[in-house]
Amino acid sequence: MQSESNISIIDTQEPVIKITGLKKGFGNRVVLDGFNLELKRGESVVVLGRSGSGKSVLIKCVIGLYKADEGEIFVLGKKISELDYEGMDKIRANVGFLFQSNALYDSMTVRENLEFPMRRHLKNISPEDVEKRIIETLTHVGLAHTIEMMPSELSGGMQKRIALARTLVLNPEIILYDEPTTGLDPVTGKEISTLMTETQRLYNTSSIIISHDMKCVQRTADRIAVLVDGVCYAIGTYNELERSNDEKVKQFFE
Repeated sequence: MQSESNISIIDTQEPVIKITGLKKGFGNRVVLDGFNLELKRGESVVVLGRSGSGKSVLIKCVIGLYKADEGEIFVLGKKISELDYEGMDKIRANVGFLFQSNALYDSMTVRENLEFPMRRHLKNISPEDVEKRIIETLTHVGLAHTIEMMPSELSGGMQKRIALARTLVLNPEIILYDEPTTGLDPVTGKEISTLMTETQRLYNTSSIIISHDMKCVQRTADRIAVLVDGVCYAIGTYNELERSNDEKVKQFFE
């Protein structure tokens, strides 16, 4: 009789994102050519690839900003290709997207930038709860004192933190990060990477992170998916892939 300690437990939980056979091209240029990936609940997966390899295209397909040519994308159990505008809007309320450019509204204060998504997606929320969420979220990113400031008054690192706060204010289940440390100095980049891991732990979020910053990758990734020639060429932990002898994988760790 097999002892209880030797019985392996299989994780049957449905992934929060499942991508199968994803193809996407622009004109005659094929960017994604049968990409597959699963993101588990509470997991952080970094997609690593060379510039122009299709990393950002991938997450824009996930959130419906680009329509896939072939393949299927399931987000929180919903097939993206079958959702109407209202259904897609509900998915986007549960999937935060941190743009590389931050995409803050220049004409709005920090408070107004955080209010905006709540006014759009949370129709029955009270003014008191709006204020409470804004304060709590800004406190989490260490910038409660900037609440009445304009984006132009903030440094690049502070703008990145405010963009993350605006994403978190809706309590999303998933966050998609597009090059979160690009353009930041090494110290600020480390701070943002640390904040991302703290956010995952405190908010129990699942994340796909697009990055070529190997310090950020090492600090944030539970697993790494290597995007080469439009497919998920290799997947594993940082330590596993760092030891690979495959030249297409090694190039990222040298």
